[in-house]
Amino acid sequence: MKQVAIVGVSGKLGQHLARDALERGYDVLGVCREKSVTKLGELADRISVVPGPTNDREVIRSAVSGCDGVLTVLVPWGVDHYSSGTAKAVLEHAKPEARLVFSCGWHVPGHPDDVYPRAKLMAQSAMAKAMRAIRVMDIDDQVAAAQAIYASSARWTVVRGSTLEEGESHGMPVWAEHVGHPRLASDRTRRIDYAAFMLEMLTDDGFIGKAPAINGRLTPSALADDGPT
Repeated sequence: MKQVAIVGVSGKLGQHLARDALERGYDVLGVCREKSVTKLGELADRISVVPGPTNDREVIRSAVSGCDGVLTVLVPWGVDHYSSGTAKAVLEHAKPEARLVFSCGWHVPGHPDDVYPRAKLMAQSAMAKAMRAIRVMDIDDQVAAAQAIYASSARWTVVRGSTLEEGESHGMPVWAEHVGHPRLASDRTRRIDYAAFMLEMLTDDGFIGKAPAINGRLTPSALADDGPT
């Protein structure tokens, strides 16, 4: 694998992905909204940048069509299907053999055994309605994006992240196939480690067609549970 595209490169996770990919020797091409290019700082001089909305099919086509891997940060901005539009554009224009890795939260179902506490579901529903009402974001659109990915024949992985926090690396996160697994109970992952896990997926074909849920390696629940996933 030589060239990697990072869709949504200007955000915190996207910048971690870019730095990690550069350290691993990849040629990096980043996509972000034009007004966000300045957020890249010194990274802008180290990667190729394609400015434009990530749900714009032509922007995505020009960025990913020649890449061996595509890392996509699914951001639910606004109420115009930004996440699902981005996912569909990547699926449509990436090379058939490209390795596609997408980010989303635990709230996105990905396994029949996923378990969500009722209180958390109610809080999530209330927040989603409030965010849609003020037209800030549509959290449910990440679910629509994931459904499009799951239905695809591409070589995809959807990495479902727990609550993210800043700080130095704690090492590669632990994972489980379903939300509700005991090792995930602490619900905390360093953002830098989330990026490292996504990069790892580019070369781990064992995760093709899977949606692992991750949690920080040094969290209490991860340290207490070392059984099978």
